[in-house]
Amino acid sequence: MAAAAPPPPPSAAPEPSMAPPETTPLGHPLFTRIRLATPLDIPFIHKMIHQMAVFERLTHLFTATESSLSSNLFLSPPFQSFTIFLLELSSSPIPPLPSPSPSPSFTPIEKTFNLDIPINDPEKDAFSVHYGNDQAIIGGFVLFFPNYSTFLGKPGFYVEDLFVRDCYRRKGFGAMLLSAVAKQAVKMGYGRVEWVVLDWNVNAIKFYEQMGAKVLPEWRICRLTGDALQAYQNANV
Repeated sequence: MAAAAPPPPPSAAPEPSMAPPETTPLGHPLFTRIRLATPLDIPFIHKMIHQMAVFERLTHLFTATESSLSSNLFLSPPFQSFTIFLLELSSSPIPPLPSPSPSPSFTPIEKTFNLDIPINDPEKDAFSVHYGNDQAIIGGFVLFFPNYSTFLGKPGFYVEDLFVRDCYRRKGFGAMLLSAVAKQAVKMGYGRVEWVVLDWNVNAIKFYEQMGAKVLPEWRICRLTGDALQAYQNANV
């Protein structure tokens, strides 16, 4: 009688996959976009300027209104005068901007952040922008305008305000806004970007230095405003 065939050798166990299952969420994605502001954004801008005055302990100097902003902003093409970049955020992809673009020379900057926990924004309804059935939240802004360096013989940008709303701070959004201004300056062949910072705001000073900026303690701000400025109305020049 013939011997029975030996049983087949056991098949090798499959190697465990190191990749996470496709259904495993990777944190909480936050979609962001930097775009040019338009006159429709003035209510958001005014609210954030007031919040900035509160943060900087300068509400006694805050007299801006939506009307005064409307009278001075958006009167010239972007980058030729006062220009504002807005930071938009959403937990889902932000829809494309409606046409036409405020400036063909600037393409909105988009970036996705992956957060460990979602951000709770108690003021999201007051800062919501609607795009059809979708919406995004305004999280910050930067206002800047051209100046000129006679030593460099080149124009530059002066940053008047850089502000990120409280619940969105310390997550890289301020750096994103300031980097957008610096990138535009390089694109236009400008020589520098400059701004001022309050001497007590050590976190901001450290942040700016980490971005490569030099703080110039030997310089002082000189300002004519209010009655001191109005005194020159009838000056004999």
